[in-house]
Amino acid sequence: MTDEIVIKVENVSAGYEEPVLVNINFSVRRGEIFVILGGSGCGKSTLLKHMAGLTPPLAGEIRLMGDPVSGGNAADRARALRHFGMAYQSGALFGSMTLLENVSLPIESFTALPRAARLLLAEMKLDLVGLKEYASFFPAEISGGMKKRAAIARAMALDPEILFLDEPSAGLDPVTSAGLDRLILRIRDLQGVTVVMVTHELDSIFAVADRCVMLDQKSRGMLAEGRPADLRDRPPCAAVRAFFNREGGD
Repeated sequence: MTDEIVIKVENVSAGYEEPVLVNINFSVRRGEIFVILGGSGCGKSTLLKHMAGLTPPLAGEIRLMGDPVSGGNAADRARALRHFGMAYQSGALFGSMTLLENVSLPIESFTALPRAARLLLAEMKLDLVGLKEYASFFPAEISGGMKKRAAIARAMALDPEILFLDEPSAGLDPVTSAGLDRLILRIRDLQGVTVVMVTHELDSIFAVADRCVMLDQKSRGMLAEGRPADLRDRPPCAAVRAFFNREGGD
């Protein structure tokens, strides 16, 4: 991890017709694993979608590697969108394609490489996530944890500098989830990629996060920012203490 800022979120209001978050500000450094956390309905996935350029924020600006994700000119936006890959909570794999075909699809869409080279690169990405032997399998033929890994392989297909992960551990048993955490750390260490992950799974947060921000539905803002251990041991407010200590709400 370096001090170089690769993602900057400035005065962002997140939502669709009405804001669920207001005046959000934070930065992410190169090589960092940065977690966006909070309770259900606080706007975690909505904010991630804004960061990935899927929908524009209601206000404010998000920059990836200095390029605006929304607003600005088309060339700046296109350049910003090439900086990252994204793996969705459901995996979002195409059921009619093999894993190899799923992973090779972005390579085919965004490069002029010949078919043999595309398939070789896709095979390398499947190998990165431990699925090389399953290249010819269809999504319906593999487990939920394997689908998550295949989605990460596809997100890494074009060697992005930033990897967005939306609830990667959702629906997984503890052993599979721990294996996915180790994979995320391995990809960061081997590829030097910056990871932004949305989750509310405490085990995953403590296993992988360098820093995190906690969002809050009631205040529509950020309750805290810092290292997970610091937020657990020195919580700035009762809601943060309750989250990190698994205390029940009212």
